[in-house]
Amino acid sequence: MEGMGDIPVVVAVAETQGFAAAARRLGVTKSAVSKRITQIEKRLGAQLFHRSTRKVSLTEAGEHFYAHAVRAQEAAQEAEDSVLALQEAPKGRLRVNVPMAFGRLHVAPLISGFLARYPGVSVDMVMDDRVADLFAGGFDLALRGGTLADSALVARKIAPLHNILVAAPAYLKRHGVPETVSDLRRHNCLQYSYSRDFQEWVFDCSGAMETFRPGGSYSVNNGEALREAILGGTGIGRLPTFTAGRDLAAGRLVRVLPHCSLPSQTLYAIYPERRYLPEKVRVFIDFILERLGGEIPPWDQGTLE
Repeated sequence: MEGMGDIPVVVAVAETQGFAAAARRLGVTKSAVSKRITQIEKRLGAQLFHRSTRKVSLTEAGEHFYAHAVRAQEAAQEAEDSVLALQEAPKGRLRVNVPMAFGRLHVAPLISGFLARYPGVSVDMVMDDRVADLFAGGFDLALRGGTLADSALVARKIAPLHNILVAAPAYLKRHGVPETVSDLRRHNCLQYSYSRDFQEWVFDCSGAMETFRPGGSYSVNNGEALREAILGGTGIGRLPTFTAGRDLAAGRLVRVLPHCSLPSQTLYAIYPERRYLPEKVRVFIDFILERLGGEIPPWDQGTLE
C-alpha cells in the first residue's frame, strides 16, 4: 500500500513535536524528515502540521492521520513481536534508558556480560537523570525508581532503593555530629536537585515522623557530583545506598542520624504494554534481576546494619 513508509515519520514528528527531535528518533537527518513530510502533504493534498520557530503541531487533518497511523504502527509492532516471540535466540537492537549514577555504577559493568551471553542483541543505552518519555524516546524499556504513573507501562520490581544521610569523617570532626534532626540546622546540607522532594527531608525517628527543610551552599542535578562534594567534606547530604555503599564500607563516608530512616523507593524495569513481549526485553530484565535483584541488592550488603 502506498504511504505505509510514511507512518513512522508522521508519528515521530507528532510525538516529538519537532523535525530535529523526530530525526534523532528515526536516525536520519532533519532535512530528510522535513522533505518527507512535505512530500506526504503534497501527495495527500492536505497540510498535516503547523510549523513555527518553537515547535511543530498537528492540524485537524494531521490529527486524523496520526490517530490511524498510531493504530497501524501498533499493529505492525505486534506482528513483529509475535514473530520474535517464537525465536529461540533473542536478537535486535535494545534501547534502554537508565539514571546516570545508577547506570554507570551498576548497569554499565554488566553490559559486556549480557552481550556475551546474547550475541544477537545490540544495546543502545541512554543514561539520563531526567525522566524520559519511553514512547517519544523510542525506548524498549527503562530502569526507574519510584511509582508507575503511566497506565500504558508495565513495571517489574527489581530491588528496593534506600536513602541515607551521610558525611565525610573530616566534616564531622570539624563541625560536630548531629544527634537530632533539629541539629541539622547548624550544618551545611547539600541537595540533589532532581529529587522529587529535595526541598524537604522526611525522617522516621523510631516511629516519630520529623521533617526538615535543608539549606546549604550546593545543589546539583547529578548524584555522583553530590557524592564528590560530600566526600570532599563540604557538608551533609542524602544519597541512595547504591551510590554511597562502597564509601560506607571503606570508611570514606559515615552515616548521619542512623536511628532516623528516610523514605525508600523501589527500582523497577518498566516497558510499554505489549501483547507479545520481545525476547530481547525479557532476557535483559531477567539478566538485571539475576545480577542486581532481591530484597538485599549487592550495594546494600553490609551497609544498612
